[in-house]
Amino acid sequence: MESGRSDVTQLLKAMANGDEKAAESLLPLVYAELHRLAKSYMRRERPDHTLQATALINEAYLRLAREDTDWNSREHFIGVAANVMRRVLVDYARQHKAGQRGGGLKRVEMEDDLAISAAKLDEVTELDEALKLLEKENPRQAKVVELRYFGGLSVEQIASFMGISPRSVKRDWSLARIWLYRQLKQDGTAPPEE
Repeated sequence: MESGRSDVTQLLKAMANGDEKAAESLLPLVYAELHRLAKSYMRRERPDHTLQATALINEAYLRLAREDTDWNSREHFIGVAANVMRRVLVDYARQHKAGQRGGGLKRVEMEDDLAISAAKLDEVTELDEALKLLEKENPRQAKVVELRYFGGLSVEQIASFMGISPRSVKRDWSLARIWLYRQLKQDGTAPPEE
């Protein structure tokens, strides 16, 4: 297992240095983890939604491969992947809502299977706005929420990724949920669940 983590880190460094073959070699090593992240997003959707985990992984991976990032480790990559998947979903929700209001002069085509249920569009964008406010007040708590709620990472994985104790992660998660509950309650949206 440790060898796999080392291989991923080496490939990430090679990818950052412009090695195009490294990106191709990396995907099979991180696909299972990316798929787990994508499935955690999908669990928050209604059962008959059309969004496929594979489409979310593909879009996120394309964005990640283009980023000019100095990757530190596998955990760093997975943490950034959680953030990118969140951005993909929020971007889609915003585009869809703009189209519903007739505000989209330029049509951007996305895969049909990358659709979020209409009932969840408002929740995704409102949670994203609330997280942006939390990030201004407490960036660490916002990162814990992003990794836990959107990324589906465990307390231990978040602690390792962020370099803090599991106890601190649990405390940040609890405090952030209370803050988000109050913020979203004002907007009439449900807070994130475990």
